[in-house]
Amino acid sequence: MSGISPKSTGVSKSKDEPKKTDQFEPRILAFCCNWCSYAGADLAGTSRMQMPPNVRIIRVNCTGRIDISFILDALHQGADGILVSGCHPGDCHYTSGNLKMEARFVLLKSLLTQAGIEPERVHLQWASAAEGDVFSEGVTMMVERIKLLGPNPVRRGT
Repeated sequence: MSGISPKSTGVSKSKDEPKKTDQFEPRILAFCCNWCSYAGADLAGTSRMQMPPNVRIIRVNCTGRIDISFILDALHQGADGILVSGCHPGDCHYTSGNLKMEARFVLLKSLLTQAGIEPERVHLQWASAAEGDVFSEGVTMMVERIKLLGPNPVRRGT
C-alpha cells in the first residue's frame, strides 16, 4: 500500500473522456446589429423565451461593419461557432450594410472550407427587433449544430 494515493489508483482516464464529450457545451459568439437583431435578442430575453445560455453577444452598429477577420479571430481564440444576425434585406438602417455582410459571408465560407474548418460553424440570419423568436431559434439551432460538430479544432493553444 505504500506509495498509493487517490491520484495513482490506476483509474483509467478513458472512462472519463466520453463523459467530457457528452458534456461539451459550445461557446457561440453572436454579432448582432444594434437596430434590429440586438433588439430582437433583448426581446427574446425580456419575453423569457427558451434558448441555450451558450451565446455571448457583441453589439455592432451594422453587420456591414463586421470584417471577416473578426470572425476568423474569434474562431482562432476558441469560439466553437459564430452567429451573425442582422436586419432583413431592405430594412437596413444604413441602406445596404447587411447586403455587404451577405457578400462577405460567401467569401468567409469559402475561406473556412479552404482552411479545413467546417463552414457550418458560422451562420448568417436576419431578425428584426420584433422577432425575438427568430433570434432564439437561431441560437438554439447553432448550439445543436455545434454540438454535432464538436469542439472547435483550431483553438489557440491546442
